[in-house]
Amino acid sequence: MDNNNNNQTEIVEIYKKENQDLKKEIEDLKREIEKMKPVFDKYREQYQKDLEYQKQIKELRKPFSNSEIIQDIEYIQTLKEWINDNDFFSKMNLGFSAKKDGFSAQNWHKAVDNKGKTLVIIKTKDNFIFGGFTQVGWQGKKGYISDSNAFIFSLRNDKGDRNPQKFTIKYGKEQYAIVDDSENGPIFGYSWRDWNLKSNLQPGYSNFGESYNLPKGIKYGTDLAQTYLSGSYTSSVVVELETYFI
Repeated sequence: MDNNNNNQTEIVEIYKKENQDLKKEIEDLKREIEKMKPVFDKYREQYQKDLEYQKQIKELRKPFSNSEIIQDIEYIQTLKEWINDNDFFSKMNLGFSAKKDGFSAQNWHKAVDNKGKTLVIIKTKDNFIFGGFTQVGWQGKKGYISDSNAFIFSLRNDKGDRNPQKFTIKYGKEQYAIVDDSENGPIFGYSWRDWNLKSNLQPGYSNFGESYNLPKGIKYGTDLAQTYLSGSYTSSVVVELETYFI
């Protein structure tokens, strides 16, 4: 009987010892967790920020989700800043793609006429990316359309200046912002000079600087001005033209 009692007492003591050791381990673990809490909080906060950033990027890319030209998030952010119209930017859609809808001015006008605010983006065979924006848009009639807020732009070129640039309409030239001609594609500037696309949506010529402000240091009529946007005065080849509107 005494032996049984002794055995039971030993077992109880062993359990007590193990229980104390376990409690100590648990307390030690709690202290370690408490020490690590700021680190966990920091990573959790960063994770939430990353999720929010990815959400914003996804939303920012949405208008260009079907674009073959605009893939770079920096280009998208730049265009959004230039247009400076959150309502237009959030609602605009790819309404015309030359690759899908045909290299035809007639098809282009059928899609874009009377749409109001319009963004045109062009990519050439040599990877020049340029275009223009008008708050008024085309109407399928002949003649000039005034727009003091119109601008043309270069997103990518090979003229020693790869930074995207926006070129506003010159003061006094607002009435020549765009040309409305149902037999030709988009035309910006007086007498078709700043840039224009012909009936097959290929460049006629670009004499940049007639109605729109040139980059600093470039003079109107020079080879650099004439080739700045598309890489060539007359012979650049358009591989895609995308037009966006609401």
